[in-house]
Amino acid sequence: QYSPDNVAGADGDIDPTEVTFPGCSCLTRSCVVHVCSCLCRGENYSNLCLRPTDKEEKYARPVFECNAMCQCGESCQNRVVQRGLQFRLEVFKTEKKGWGLRTLEFIAKGRFVCEYAGEVLGFNEARRRIQAQTSKDSNYIIAVREHLHSGQIMETFVDPTYIGNIGRFLNHSCEPNLFMVPVRVDSMVPKLALFAATDISAGEELSYDYSGRFHNLPVTNGEQKSLEEDNRLRKPCYCGSRTCASFLPWDSSLFSTP
Repeated sequence: QYSPDNVAGADGDIDPTEVTFPGCSCLTRSCVVHVCSCLCRGENYSNLCLRPTDKEEKYARPVFECNAMCQCGESCQNRVVQRGLQFRLEVFKTEKKGWGLRTLEFIAKGRFVCEYAGEVLGFNEARRRIQAQTSKDSNYIIAVREHLHSGQIMETFVDPTYIGNIGRFLNHSCEPNLFMVPVRVDSMVPKLALFAATDISAGEELSYDYSGRFHNLPVTNGEQKSLEEDNRLRKPCYCGSRTCASFLPWDSSLFSTP
């Protein structure tokens, strides 16, 4: 079933459509940084493009867009992901990777491309679905973990297997042209937004790194050892990039007992 937005999962603990954020009181057509409460952490976009992270910053800044409770207009520059698809994309059959997704027009670096939307699950339901899968099943469940300054970790599990959008057709690449950023609009449940990591030509297949590695930082020794131990369970990677790791990224946490 196609849905452009996240929906509540089978466990029903989280309703991603519920508006829980207060809106800004800006009465201008477009909000201004340091004046708008939604932009208190800095400007998110410039000409519809996600502002790049400063070289000194090791981690990604949180992105909060203006929401349904805000008094600013729909043309506000801090409303990008919530506008949905702006480019013509095509689902196509690849040679080795099953279905894939490509763009039919040029996409500039930093532009929002699409969301990875589906059922928002709790940990237990996500683990149950993962463990019920066989080696022949495709795994669409994504686990996003955000590390807070307090040391806490926020987890978001999205499964577009039964209900989702075109994001489910995106393949992995070890040298991707998209990167994922959790963007919050109406609540703390993030939209998993995919932005162009580089200029993308018409006809090019769209891909992202399933591991979610920020700015494609190299794998650490600890990560490499863990990956080698799990190779017997991992699926081969056919991205064809120069730095291909030979296997798709693997998250064993949903297979283990907490």
